[in-house]
Amino acid sequence: MNDYHHFKFTPSVWIVPSLLLILIWSVFFFENNFTIDLTSHGILPRSFSGLQGIFFSPFLHGDLNHIANNSFPLFILTVALIYFYRDISLKILCYGILVSGLITWVIGRNSFHIGASSLIYVLVSFIFFKGMMTQYYRLMALSLTVVMIYGGMIWYVFPQVDNHISWEGHLSGLITGFAFAAYFKTPDYKKAIQYPWERPDFNPEEDAFMKHFDETGNFVTIPVEEEEVENSSTGINYIYDFKEKKEIE
Repeated sequence: MNDYHHFKFTPSVWIVPSLLLILIWSVFFFENNFTIDLTSHGILPRSFSGLQGIFFSPFLHGDLNHIANNSFPLFILTVALIYFYRDISLKILCYGILVSGLITWVIGRNSFHIGASSLIYVLVSFIFFKGMMTQYYRLMALSLTVVMIYGGMIWYVFPQVDNHISWEGHLSGLITGFAFAAYFKTPDYKKAIQYPWERPDFNPEEDAFMKHFDETGNFVTIPVEEEEVENSSTGINYIYDFKEKKEIE
């Protein structure tokens, strides 16, 4: 089957991830250059003012190490999302930020939660589970690749692994990605096999296999018809032209 209709490289594959990173880094440089701390605009669970963090938290980072660790996987996973799931990619990104942020707001500790890691977990979870659900070899290969590269991230959805990270945000992203994989539909990449007897124009009387069974379903042997070979002998007529031998003087 031709995959060009579903999987094709366009400028949006790299432009959207690049714009996302530019926005994140612009906010980070703005904070550092003007000595402004925007952490208070992150998610503060179960508080009315903390709801704003659902929209702003993915673009806020605590230090250079924090934003650097999130930038590369965010870019790679967003590229993969847009290339392989173009039709629903923007929904996954936008709704992923909102839903994972809302879950974090509900279950999170009473502190500010910032960073794009929850969105990264949304992408990892969605790409893995969706590829497994489609049973299509290209998407399953992508899922296995994601697991091999980012499979170790699963440990950071558990409490007490690292008190300095928002395991609640990671867990929220994991749950959101799985829910999106089950909810959002993708094209049927696998071409269904249609057997001859499943076709509407199938005639069992003309089928070579069905001819071996009688009306009661018993197997019968069909005699092999011998082909008649016509022996056509073509007569060949030979014509002799006799000429007298001339004497040469």
